[in-house]
Amino acid sequence: MQASVKWCGNETFLGLSNSGHSIVMDGNGGANAPSPMEMVLMGAGGCSSVDVVAALKEGAQQVVSCVAELSAERREQAPKLFTKINIHFVVTGKALDESRVASAVKDSLEKYCSVCLMLGAGVEMTHSYEIIENA
Repeated sequence: MQASVKWCGNETFLGLSNSGHSIVMDGNGGANAPSPMEMVLMGAGGCSSVDVVAALKEGAQQVVSCVAELSAERREQAPKLFTKINIHFVVTGKALDESRVASAVKDSLEKYCSVCLMLGAGVEMTHSYEIIENA
């Protein structure tokens, strides 16, 4: 995997992925675009969400929505590393099996999500979930 990041002036940077997609990042605390640390947090949520949805579909669950709500704490001093991250999943579907949702969320954070596993080596990673019935 490869990527590049180009400085565009001021505190603005343009990231270009190996797959040809680009994203603007703001080195000024996220004033004009996501900051690099916000991108890492969203990456964790995205990676884990992919795992959760795939596991639920594989388990024949009728999932119609999955939202990962992330909260994080960082060190006060530089480097301002993440110290804690919680991913709360709000899963909506019809007749969802709670044990399958619990297992999908747990397995993502503990076995499959590359981003979470990488961060988890130095960050306290926790997860929670809620299920909303879609009639």
